[in-house]
Amino acid sequence: MQATGYIDGFIGPIDQIRVPVLDRGFLYGDSVYEVFRTYEGIPFLFDEHYQRLLHSAELSGMQISQGREELVDAIQRTIAASDNAGSEDVYVRYQITRGEGPVDLAPPAGLTSRLIIIVKPVPRWEPKFYEVGMTMSVPRQRRNAVNTLDPNIKGGNYLNNILALAESRAAGKDECLMLDGRGMVTECSNSNAWFVIDDTLVTPAAGNLVGLTRRSLVELLSEAGEPFAERELPADELPRATECFVTSATREVMPVRSLTLEDGTELSFPEGGGPMTRRARALYSDMIRRFIETHRDQAWF
Repeated sequence: MQATGYIDGFIGPIDQIRVPVLDRGFLYGDSVYEVFRTYEGIPFLFDEHYQRLLHSAELSGMQISQGREELVDAIQRTIAASDNAGSEDVYVRYQITRGEGPVDLAPPAGLTSRLIIIVKPVPRWEPKFYEVGMTMSVPRQRRNAVNTLDPNIKGGNYLNNILALAESRAAGKDECLMLDGRGMVTECSNSNAWFVIDDTLVTPAAGNLVGLTRRSLVELLSEAGEPFAERELPADELPRATECFVTSATREVMPVRSLTLEDGTELSFPEGGGPMTRRARALYSDMIRRFIETHRDQAWF
């Protein structure tokens, strides 16, 4: 399947999609976006993603010109126009820029926001990431402070994350684990992190985007009576961790097999995930199966 795109009503191959150079999303990263995937043609947690988009726009002071109905119609038409034509599940990224205006940091009033959509195959992660696990490191690059840029704005400016991931990739690792200026664990480059510490699942409670996969897993753990905690996590507690995994819309629950700390200490975790990682993955997989069975009438293709 080739990636297909949408912009200003035009739908075509992704290499034909052109963003005007005066678009503020291009000039300044002045945009908000969401990513979701389908399962058997069903858009997974679409309503939750859409509500988070509106929240990001509100936090950014952005007025979105396109309504929900227009957005859904544009996404469905873009999927239908792809050479996939409903034969396999898709990854969908929809981005709203503040619009086109003068080269000036201050956005003028009355801009019309621009909708851009990318439809492509669901990422196929290397099997080893699930069979063995990812490698991660803690970079020197710190996460933006929450009183500088709210992490719950899922926006188009990812330079902070890019620099952190580039540092970890240069060290030969698959992913980064970012700390804030106080030395607290926040998140990975585009996923939430989880650890088993003192026989309890722990996920950082501050300095990160509250991911929808993370939120779903929190609910599943609560329903199953599994011990977990959402709390601030100082980096000096990481050497006590016995398991680690990450969660995101496309990774689902992915185990981590090693984590290199800033001082060079390498922590090792069970290959393919320890018992709590496997339990979390099973709970999430079961939820997906239930979602598919109860939402078949909402399939888009």
